[in-house]
Amino acid sequence: MILGVGNLLLRDEGVGVHVAVNLMECPFPDYIDVVEGGTDGFGLFNLILETDRLIVVDCVKGGGAPASIYRFDIDDYRHFPDVYKTSVHQVSIEEVISLTGAFRDPPRTTIIGIEPAEVSMSMELSPPVQEKLPKIMELVIEAAGVDPAKYSHYLKAPFIKPGPDHRAPVPA
Repeated sequence: MILGVGNLLLRDEGVGVHVAVNLMECPFPDYIDVVEGGTDGFGLFNLILETDRLIVVDCVKGGGAPASIYRFDIDDYRHFPDVYKTSVHQVSIEEVISLTGAFRDPPRTTIIGIEPAEVSMSMELSPPVQEKLPKIMELVIEAAGVDPAKYSHYLKAPFIKPGPDHRAPVPA
């Protein structure tokens, strides 16, 4: 499952949502679900509990230059101690993933994180993060184990701008 999370109202904090909404357009194999998780936090628990492979796309504070892209396994998040400290999610995705360990082995999880350039009131991504959208999407597709070249058409502007009408239903 590809899970885009973040707050769409806080500019780059919503990058995961932007990525998910655009990747929903890709005709992925049936075994790849794309979910726009927004700031649902603990509301995503059952979905995460039922998946074996998880790719999370989120705004992270890794200390790099604005629009830097990070890729790491959830087990390595301790190398980025401040990653989730600036999140406005009620419960961090890392905490939700950890909680699944009470019921089963947590899913094998890769984080694709994007350093914010701006976190302010706006539904638009900042120009530096917007420019990186094709690369972010390519890395997510690659992490899902499929060839990004098959989806090159979907990795080009113009991109869909998420909003209230683009919220996809959570898979049953």
